[in-house]
Parts: sequence; C-alpha cells; structure tokens
Amino acid sequence: MSETWSTRHALDRLNSASAAEATQRLRACNGSRGWTRAMVAGRPYPDVRTLLATAERESRALSWTEVLAALATHPRIGESPDGQGAEAEWSRREQAAMGGADAELRRAVLEGNRAYEKRFGHVFLIRAAGREGPEMLAALRSRLANDEATERAVVTDQLAQITRLRVERLLTE
Repeated sequence: MSETWSTRHALDRLNSASAAEATQRLRACNGSRGWTRAMVAGRPYPDVRTLLATAERESRALSWTEVLAALATHPRIGESPDGQGAEAEWSRREQAAMGGADAELRRAVLEGNRAYEKRFGHVFLIRAAGREGPEMLAALRSRLANDEATERAVVTDQLAQITRLRVERLLTE
C-alpha cells in the first residue's frame, strides 16, 4: 500500500487519537487484546509502511492464547457475522464470494467447518478476501490433514494476513 495524502491523514488521526479511541479503531483489525495494546503503545507510527509492518509482526508474535482470542471474533466461513461495527462489515465484505455460493458449496463448507472445529477446537480461519468459495473449501479440506503444530502456524499466518488487510482498510475508510 502506498502512502497517499488520504492514508497519511488517517495515520495522523490514529497517531493523535486518545488511547481509548485508537483501541476501538484497531480492535476491528484483530480481536486480540494483546495485539491491540501493542499497536496502541507503538504509536506514533512514522509512516504507513511502518504501521503495516508492525501490525503484521505483532500479529505473528501473538501467543496461541491470544490467537484464540482473535479467532473468537471471526465468524465461520459461509456465515454472516452479527453486529454493525467495522469488524462485522469487513467480515461481510471479505466473505462476499460465499454470498453467491450454491447450496452444494454452502453445505460442503458447513460440513467442513464442523469437521474442522471438532478436529482443532476453533473456527476455521482463512483470508477470504480475494478468494472464491471453491478455493476456500479446498483449503479447508486440505488443512484438516494438518497436525496441530502445522495448523497453528497456518492459522497465525492467516490471521496476520487478515490483520494487515484490515489495517489497510482502516486507513482508507
């Protein structure tokens, strides 16, 4: 993401916001309190590139407990999120490809979600933005074969990707 007048202005607003306001804005990007605290404490960010790199780095550095806290804020793939806040709106947009899915694909994703949650004990997380429904279903099925350590690494990577995209969105909306 290149720094434009608009994104620089959004960054300046984030840098100068009260801690409470910055926390509220950033919380929509990653549901981990630890991530949000680190991002708020890291202000002021000198430029957009530093903010994005920090957001991704802090997301990848989360403990598994903090990753699970972030996962708790994500809806299942194929389910419409509850709420009216930025996070719910962004989830709806990110999962737009599932909105037009046929009944067979929806059923397969629902079954896959159940199998995944039974196997790993948490919601299946994938960066849905830019992906079509069949691609997400294939990834879900493939990841069911992962061992626990491998899947934790994949989930952490997906969370970092989602977090970065959401911070970019925070700067453009």
